[in-house]
Amino acid sequence: MWGFIRGKVIVSLLVMLTVSLVGFALLHLSGDLAATLAGENASAEQIEAVRRQMGLDQPLLAQYAQWLAGAFRGDLGASFFSREAVSSLFMARIGTTAILAVGALILAIAVSLPLGMLAALRPNSWLDRLVSALALAGQAVPSFFLALMMVSLFGVTLRWLPISGSTTPLHFVMPITVLAIGAIPALMRMTRSGMLEVLDQDYIRTARSKGVSGVRIMVRHALLNAILPLISLSAVQLGTLLGGSVIVESVFAIDGIGLLTYRSIQRGDFPVVQATLMFVSVAYIVLTLLADILNAWLDPRLQQRRTG
Repeated sequence: MWGFIRGKVIVSLLVMLTVSLVGFALLHLSGDLAATLAGENASAEQIEAVRRQMGLDQPLLAQYAQWLAGAFRGDLGASFFSREAVSSLFMARIGTTAILAVGALILAIAVSLPLGMLAALRPNSWLDRLVSALALAGQAVPSFFLALMMVSLFGVTLRWLPISGSTTPLHFVMPITVLAIGAIPALMRMTRSGMLEVLDQDYIRTARSKGVSGVRIMVRHALLNAILPLISLSAVQLGTLLGGSVIVESVFAIDGIGLLTYRSIQRGDFPVVQATLMFVSVAYIVLTLLADILNAWLDPRLQQRRTG
């Protein structure tokens, strides 16, 4: 087990390093940061002065090495505009984004599990087709459109829910719902396919021949064996929700990491954008690593398959 974990950790660290390097390079190549900071009417001398002041005149690898050394110390630099430490900006907002992402994942799982199980219990039936149609609809509707429709209906017309801010639990109802609807289709399909695969096994047919009820088979036998791929997908979905909250936070004016990222992209605030890129990437990698370790602990065969 420890050899499996060590190998996964090494691979994860290498992926993090690669993502940080590629992201750093792409952000620098996307435009002239010095010109953006100096302003539209800045002269060539003013732009060059800003470039020297910010260290942007150094070779790209030298800039990356300095940033990476600071990141290892917990220093992600300072915002070009507010001059606040990027780590402070993140710490002040990460709780809000985490509430949105975790709440949306819990809601998505609570909806996906029963619907996926029902669809697997009656494959190719009207219920199965209805669940598939709902999954397709949830995946097809853009999150910004759904958010605007919910604001119009529940916030403006019916006045049931507040439309902006994050000061009360009610402020999180619509954003969490929007994010959850985007995550439900993949979780629902994974639950259905996993259940169908398990329900076709010999031990399930044996249980049915002994008169075990369908619900008991689903919960006590099939679900426990079909939940492994769902764990991995849930980890990926949580990373997606953490990174995908930009649009939702912008629509509902929630002061989380997503809204901070949106404003930083608009202003060309490179240190904040770079930190956001690393935050999302590290979240993906760490969550996937934890899911792999949990799956290997629940099913030791995965260790043999991946190390053998």
